Amino acid sequence: MSFGAPIFLLALALVPLAIVAYVRHERDRRAAAAAFVMPALQASVVPRTPGWRRHAPLVAYALALTILIFALAKPQTTVAVPVERASIMLTTDYSGSMQATDVPPSRLQAARSAAERFLGQVPDAVRVGLVAFNHNARLAESPTTDRAAVRAAIGALKPSGGTATGEALALSLGVLAAQKDESGQRVPSAIILLSDGKSVRGRPPTQIAARAKDLKIPIYTVTLGTETGTIQVRRSDGTTETRPVPPDPVESREVARISGGRAYTADTAKDLSAVYDALGSRIGYRDEQREVTAAFSGGALLLLAGGALLSLHWFRRLV
Repeated sequence: MSFGAPIFLLALALVPLAIVAYVRHERDRRAAAAAFVMPALQASVVPRTPGWRRHAPLVAYALALTILIFALAKPQTTVAVPVERASIMLTTDYSGSMQATDVPPSRLQAARSAAERFLGQVPDAVRVGLVAFNHNARLAESPTTDRAAVRAAIGALKPSGGTATGEALALSLGVLAAQKDESGQRVPSAIILLSDGKSVRGRPPTQIAARAKDLKIPIYTVTLGTETGTIQVRRSDGTTETRPVPPDPVESREVARISGGRAYTADTAKDLSAVYDALGSRIGYRDEQREVTAAFSGGALLLLAGGALLSLHWFRRLV
């Protein structure tokens, strides 16, 4: 909670002063009543006091005064609102190592499932595209609000080849930099990079991350897989060998750091889904300050009305 005009909060000092004044008034009133008649005769001469009912309306008034002072200070709260006209590029690795089954049923299938969950929770107005890469990078789907098209493009990926992360990031950046609104301004954008290995072809990913920083397009990296991940590779003689394909999170962390994004790791499909859920909230929404003065004023008016009704009902007066 924050306040647009906090200077008015100084008026809260009036509340305890009013309470002290009321307590003194009640004490003086009781002293005057005691002086009017002998204690032994008070029960028969002085009418029975209303007890707690005497104070209830004034308590309501005091609370209403406190809330009205808060309202004058223009209270604000932080709410998450959808980022309109934003574009997100899913940059997904489908190299041969993505067929490893250390993340069941396979790294690629786990990536598909998590991406579908992400698409389901991103606000409808946010456009999502797909760059798929192995040793080459290609634009599988331009940023669009058509979630079915992006899901179809993700579902068509088949693991093969090496890894050219830098080229994929460069392609993603080029597409996002061209996304403009009606006024010609570039829309807010971000890249989600999902890869399970070190880049072995093309430009260094860190070089592209520096360009992303200049364009204010953060890269959120997700490193998928475990140290025990392996794949079966067919040799030229027709036999197969088991080849280890451990993830390499070091490069991913550096790319995220340079670009102003954040690095995640996902050892399991469950972890990957949690990462995408977090990214949906981080990228699809932004924090915005909203003034809630009306709510405070409404509450204060209700308390004033309640105190007045109680006083009229019990004592036939407002105070």
